Amino acid sequence: MKRDSRRRFLAAAGSLAAASALPLRVSAQMTRMPLNNMPQVIARVVGASKVNQGRVKISLPPLVENGHLVPLSVNVDSPMTPADYVKAIHVFTDKNPLPEVISFYLGPGAGRASFSTRVRLADSENVIAIAQMSDGSFWSQNVFVVVTTAACLEEL
Repeated sequence: MKRDSRRRFLAAAGSLAAASALPLRVSAQMTRMPLNNMPQVIARVVGASKVNQGRVKISLPPLVENGHLVPLSVNVDSPMTPADYVKAIHVFTDKNPLPEVISFYLGPGAGRASFSTRVRLADSENVIAIAQMSDGSFWSQNVFVVVTTAACLEEL
């Protein structure tokens, strides 16, 4: 009889411990996914500098069925010489939990300022690419993408 009551006690204690840990897991996920603060993140990259339109070309499909693997290409018009080159290309989104999607750092030896990759998009949203040039100027393009099945927002 003692063995049976001890097993019931341990089973009940284990269930209670598991149930109490569940809200902590959900709370931890919420702290990992803060609200999107894209304007502040962009301000950290560009500072007080003006961001000009042009020189950057984003290639994204205008309509995406699934936001999990969206093809993205960015090309910046630059001669990529020691006197005039792209230092960095940053990509931001306005609805992903974390707005800074990717950053590439380049130099004149890169030969060209372009890359292709795949990204996750949380929903239909704006994708912004900002290129930082060697002269300190910033150039950008903004593209809106319609996503029918969102990514980034499911439970992990």
